[in-house]
Amino acid sequence: MVMLVVAGLLVAAPASGAEPPAWRYTMVAFSNASDRDMDVFESADGTGFQLVKPSAYRPPSGLVRDPSIFRNTDGMYYLTYTTGGTSIGFARSSDRITWTPLANYSLPFCCAFMPGTGDGTGSASPPGFSGSAGFSDGPSLSPFVTKAWAPEWFVDGGRVNVIVSMSTGGGFVPYLMTALEPSLRLWSLPVPLAGIGADHIDTTVVKVGSTYHAFTKNETKKVVEHAVAPSATGPYSFVPPGNWGTLVEGPALAQLPDGTWRLYLDAYTEGKYLYSDSTDGLSTWSDAQELPGLSGTVRHIGVMREPA
Repeated sequence: MVMLVVAGLLVAAPASGAEPPAWRYTMVAFSNASDRDMDVFESADGTGFQLVKPSAYRPPSGLVRDPSIFRNTDGMYYLTYTTGGTSIGFARSSDRITWTPLANYSLPFCCAFMPGTGDGTGSASPPGFSGSAGFSDGPSLSPFVTKAWAPEWFVDGGRVNVIVSMSTGGGFVPYLMTALEPSLRLWSLPVPLAGIGADHIDTTVVKVGSTYHAFTKNETKKVVEHAVAPSATGPYSFVPPGNWGTLVEGPALAQLPDGTWRLYLDAYTEGKYLYSDSTDGLSTWSDAQELPGLSGTVRHIGVMREPA
C-alpha cells in the first residue's frame, strides 16, 4: 500500500489482463505573476498539464503560496497554503475549481528549546546540538513562531496530517500536526520530524510499504534532500538524493499511471519547473529535466492523483 502525501490515495495494481485504471492529476500552484492567486491545471498522465482555471482562488487576505491539495473522505477537496505570516490557510471545494476559504489557522506559539528555531546570533554550540538558535547551532530560547510556511497534506492510515515548516526567528524546522476532528479545524500540537533538523523547509512525505520518505529543501545548501524513517515523525536518516541540481525547492510527488514515482521541483532562480522519475521505489532517479509548458508560469506546486 502506497500513500501519497499530496493525494492520500491507495494505489492498487490492476488485475492481470485488465485495462490499467485511468487517472486524473490536479495541479495547484501560485502564479509566477502573483502570489495572491492560485491557478488550477489538469493532466491525464502527470506530464502534460493544461490550465483549467487561472486565478481559481484568491484568499480574503494574505498570500496563497505553496498550495497543497487532497480529497478527503467526505468527497470534498481541501487546500492548505502559506499565508505569509504565522498562520497557514485552509480552503475547500466540491469541484477543485471554485474554492471557499475555511480559516487561517494560527501557530503563534511553539517549540521552545526545540532545535534550529532561534535567532542564530549566539556563539558556537556545545556538542550534540543541531540548528541555528540561541547560540549559532543550538535550541530555540523562544516559543514564539515568526513564520509558518509551506504546509503539506499527508494522509497516513486514515489520519489527516499537515507537515509545516516553522521558525521562531532562525532556521526552519519541519513539524507534523494531526487533525483531531473531521472538519479539519482542530489540530494537535506540532511534533518535529526527528532527524531532519534545522534549516530545512518545503518538507513533504510519502509512504512506500512500511518506509516513510521525506523530501526537503536544505536552506543552507539550496538543494533538495531525501531522508527515510520507520514512522512519520522519524527518526529520519538521509540517503543519497537524485541528480536534481542546486537552487531547487518545493518538492512534490505523485505516482504516474505506470507506477513510476515522479518528483516535481521548482528551479526558482531559472524560472523553470523540473521533474525526476524513479522506477525502483524511490531508490534511484533519472536526471532532472524540464516539465513541458509550465516553466515561467507556476511556482511551488501541489499535485493530487485520483481515478478519472
